[in-house]
Parts: sequence; structure tokens; C-alpha cells
Amino acid sequence: MRIIMNDPGIWRGLVIATVLAVFISAGSGCKKPEEGPGMGFSMDPVNVSVERTTIRETVVASGTVAANQVVDLKCKASGEIVSLPFDISDQVRMGDLVVELDTTDEERNVEVSQVNLSQAQANLLKAQQNLDIAEEEYEISKESAELELEISQLQADEARARADRLWALKEQGFAGQEECDAAETSARTAEANVERARISLEQLRTEEASLELRRQDVRLAQASLEQSRINLNISQQRLEDTKVYSPMDGVVTARNVQVGTIISSGISNTGGGTTILTISDLSKIYVLASVDESDIGRVVPGMVAEITADAFPGQKFAGVVERVAQQGSNVSNVVTFEVKIGITSDNKNLLMPEMTADVELVILEKADVLAVPVAAVSIEDGQRRVAVLTANGDIEFRNVEVGINNGELIEVTSGLKGGETLVIDEGSAESQWRSGFSQGMMRFGGRR
Repeated sequence: MRIIMNDPGIWRGLVIATVLAVFISAGSGCKKPEEGPGMGFSMDPVNVSVERTTIRETVVASGTVAANQVVDLKCKASGEIVSLPFDISDQVRMGDLVVELDTTDEERNVEVSQVNLSQAQANLLKAQQNLDIAEEEYEISKESAELELEISQLQADEARARADRLWALKEQGFAGQEECDAAETSARTAEANVERARISLEQLRTEEASLELRRQDVRLAQASLEQSRINLNISQQRLEDTKVYSPMDGVVTARNVQVGTIISSGISNTGGGTTILTISDLSKIYVLASVDESDIGRVVPGMVAEITADAFPGQKFAGVVERVAQQGSNVSNVVTFEVKIGITSDNKNLLMPEMTADVELVILEKADVLAVPVAAVSIEDGQRRVAVLTANGDIEFRNVEVGINNGELIEVTSGLKGGETLVIDEGSAESQWRSGFSQGMMRFGGRR
């Protein structure tokens, strides 16, 4: 289709159509970035050449720089700080002594626990010795009583046998009554002695119960000794807790106390205790970016990112998406998702935690494609068109097929050739650029 625009009336009509299109676009707020000028031009059109270039589609977000790991150091013990050798920005190694408290009270507690342990050891020794003596006396008494019972039984048996013989002889007339009565008395006396010895042996069983009580005394002394050992270990641990060592290699990024400050314990205080130092592991640097919910569906782990920071104008940092949050954050009815981006470039050490960073996530990139400014493409009846400047200076409106666009350039897949010249309404292009910039500012919280 070829249109020669020499009639001034046509020019006026096109200008009016362009103005109406701009007002309609501004009022609806729904026009796509790739919708370029209408069918007319301002009094100062701009010519651009169709060239091959690299174009990429991106998602823009803002975020903050974060360290690989951040640890707030607190002390298990309470007391006055007497040593604080590291300051902000100092490098620390794992195991370095970073905080030491006054140990006077804890050393005194250790001494008291040691005295209690010695006393418990002495009580156990005394109880054991008493038990040993009681057991030895019991064994001697038991052996003596058993022996006495055995002897009494033998004597009783002998006396009873003699008495029985005499009674038998008396029946035959060979023994007198008096002699028999004396033998009977001796037998009964011996039998009584056996019963007395048996009672004495039975009485030793009460001594055995007394031995069990002494064994209980030994067990109690052993338990007391073990408790004293535990108390000593606790006292020694509390003494050791007055020293805080770095749990990792890193940099001191915050120091909240000074030498002489009295701090509270991090485990016994309901408020969580006093934070002494903050150590950050800067071996890896990340950017935690907030991506709008309308764009998060296109962001996946492994995606390449380009980061800039206000602190280093002109510097760019390369990164890779490592994690995409599965749950968004709703602030003032604006939903965003956190995306964790690992910095991979050699200049990553320039970035510091809590710096503000701008992130450009590369969704799609194409090299060596025909690309034109977004403002050069218009839509009419659902068909995209461009205004081509012909060799004889005329303007030809031509239908084109387009691909990706990044808000500034749009890929043309068919309808144009490299080297051709397009005509763009400069006023429409500038108005559209400003509109796109304003929408971007509103969308990303005022950051490009």
C-alpha cells in the first residue's frame, strides 16, 4: 500500500487524528508500549534507520544488597565487658575472641563448687568406710552365732543321748532315779542353749537391715558427689561463657556496646539479651529484589541479571537468580515477590549490605535482529504499521510483524529490511516515552 502525502488537508486530518489518539491513549491507560504514532506526523518528524542490533526483554526491579550470612552475637553470661578487641569493618576469623566479660563472680562460683565437691567426696568416703566396718562386724557376729549354735546343738544332742541311756538303764534296775533326773536336767539345759543360740542368729537379721540403711547412705553420698561434679561443670561453663568467640570468618558490620558496658544474658533474659556485635559473611553477595506480581511468572532460577547501584555510577554487576519466593508480600495492596540474586562478577566486593540496587532481569535476548524504536510502530485495525521513507522522499505506510520489545526497541520479524529509513513523529515519541517512564515510576516505586 503506497500513500503519497502531498495534500495539506490530509496532513491536517492526520495531525488531528494523532492528537485524538494521544488523548485516548492517555485517558485509557491501557495502550501497549509498542503502540507507536498514529497515521499523521507533527511539524518536526524524525527519521531513523532500520538496523540490526541486540535486543532483550527484561523485568526491572529494585532491592537491597545482602550478605551470605549475618550473625548477631550475644553472650550467654551477664556482666561487665572488659575486652572488646574488634571494631566495625575489622576482619575476624572463626574462633577469634571477640568479647570478654569480668570473670570475678564466676571464678568465685567455681571455687565454691570445688569446695562442695571436696566435701561430697569426703562424705562418700566416710559413708563407705562405715559400711565396710558394719559389714565386717556383721560377718564376724554371724560366724560366731552360727558356731555357737553348732556347738550348742552338739552338746544338746550328747546330753539327750546320755539321759536316754540312763532312763533305759533305770528300767533295767542298773541306774538310780537321782542320776536319771540329773541327766535329764543337763539335756534340757543343753537344748535351751541351742534355742538361745538360734535366737541370737535370728537377731543378726536386724543387723542386716541396718547394713542396708548404711548402703543407702553410701548411695546418697554418691548422688551428692555427682551433683557436686555437675555444679562444678556448670560453674566452669559459666566462667567459659564470659568469653565469646567468632562462629565464622567475616567482617564486623555493627558494634552495639563499648568496654565497660554491663550486658544481659542472651539465654536467661526474657528480652533476648544484649546484641554485642554483628558479623557478616561477605564471601558471597546477594541482592534481594522485590519483583511485581505481574512479572514474577516470567522469573525463574538461573536467569541472568544486571545490577547497578547508586553508590557506583557507571559500574555494572552481573548476577544469577538463585531463588524465587513462593509467597508474596502485600504492602498497601501492592504484591511483590522476593527474588534472591547471587552476584557473580569480580567487582562484587564493592557492594555492601543494605545498599540499594537496581536489577534488570533478562527474560529473553536476541542478537542480530532488525529493531526499531517502539514509537515507530503503530496499530491500526489490529495491524502493526510503520512509516517508511521511500527513495523519492515519499512516505509509505507498511504492515510489519514484530517480536519482543524492551520498551525502547521492538523487533521487526518481517516487513522491513536493514538500511531502510522510518519516519517517527518526534512529539508523539517523546510523549509516549514520558508516559512509559511515568508508568514505570509508579510500578516500581519511583525507581527505574
